[in-house]
Amino acid sequence: MEIKDIILVLGIGHFLILIASALVPFKLNWKEDLAVLSKLHRQMYWVYGGYVVLSIVAFGLICIFNAAEIAEGSPLARALCAYIALFWGIRFALQWVFDARPFLTRWWLRVGYHVLSGFFVAFTVIFGGLALGYWIP
Repeated sequence: MEIKDIILVLGIGHFLILIASALVPFKLNWKEDLAVLSKLHRQMYWVYGGYVVLSIVAFGLICIFNAAEIAEGSPLARALCAYIALFWGIRFALQWVFDARPFLTRWWLRVGYHVLSGFFVAFTVIFGGLALGYWIP
């Protein structure tokens, strides 16, 4: 498998992450738990979440439609890969900060949590490697 194909698969992987993200407001009971906040704070919470989702959509689309260009390793492509690696590296680090255990009440939620962690690590390592020039001709 060529690196451009791997980048394409990673782009699709971003959309798989969004499937899990769509469950978050329901599984974390945002409607009820955020109701105690002021309207502005609730709106800000949703806006921040929207920006994260929009970033993930952008990463996925850029990787899917520009896999060959990213694989060529131009300075812009490497900068994008560095940003994506940083984004997911920080997200993986947050796995150790946030206590999700009370919400992992079913086996499939626990498995999903670990699968997501695997995605975060893969995104960080592969995009980090691309940013550093590994796998680039």
